[in-house]
Amino acid sequence: MRKPFNRPFMRFPDFKRKAVTLSYDDGVVQDKRLIEIMSKNGLKGTFNLNSERFEEPTLGSRFRISAAETVEVYTNANVEVAVHGANHLSLPDVETCVAINDIITDRKNLEKLFGQVINGMAYAYGTYNDKIVNLLKACGIVYARTVNDSLSFDLPTDWLQLSPTCHHNNPKLIEMVKSFIEDKGSDNPWLNKPMLFYLWGHSFEFDRDNNWDVIEKFAETVGNREDIWYATNGEIFQYVSAYDSLRFGIENELCFNPTATDVYLQFFNKKIKVPAGKTVFLKEEK
Repeated sequence: MRKPFNRPFMRFPDFKRKAVTLSYDDGVVQDKRLIEIMSKNGLKGTFNLNSERFEEPTLGSRFRISAAETVEVYTNANVEVAVHGANHLSLPDVETCVAINDIITDRKNLEKLFGQVINGMAYAYGTYNDKIVNLLKACGIVYARTVNDSLSFDLPTDWLQLSPTCHHNNPKLIEMVKSFIEDKGSDNPWLNKPMLFYLWGHSFEFDRDNNWDVIEKFAETVGNREDIWYATNGEIFQYVSAYDSLRFGIENELCFNPTATDVYLQFFNKKIKVPAGKTVFLKEEK
């Protein structure tokens, strides 16, 4: 009797089951200190910028990085930049043409500054609706982060309504981090799904709330671990997209990777690497 098809579980690079990413908004001066903390602890993340508001002071401790400093601050192996709306508009509350312009202008400005494709985003004010999601698709945005905390370690199911695990001010942050780290999985490999801890916030909040110790403790607790993949939002999207692009043979014995990204799999008790552009043989272990 033929066994039912079982798609192999995704593993992150080097067969890691866990990943961590950060996402911080607005392009403020406190990002410099945050990036230093991240780098010290091996963390990576995404900074969502408003390219028409560089160097603009606002109330309280939210002072934006100058245009002259922007490339130097964010050109770092540990971070990437993404769209946050050129003028930080609440997109559902403006005319469609204004919303499109805010997204496209930010993409265009950031791509000119950094010389790379910018196709990720975080919603300004966390506001969006179905119409805005469809606009993002038309503007070439492939993932967009909300402010709707999932309080879980599940991978995204809708990349244009991407729910982070939690904000850094969640009172149970370290409790969740420890639960994430200590999860050893199950003896049953089919229960060992990949896990993602996705933290978000604004770095100016650490000055405002006088709690830099929160992010320092988070980074020290979850960082520099051999069993965790540290990645930007875009790297995680690209990797999961590569996994979703795998093609399987009719007998469930062959797997072809049509992408430019090596993909790592857990197939029953067997670890399998599927190199970019290659076909590999899958075989169940008895």
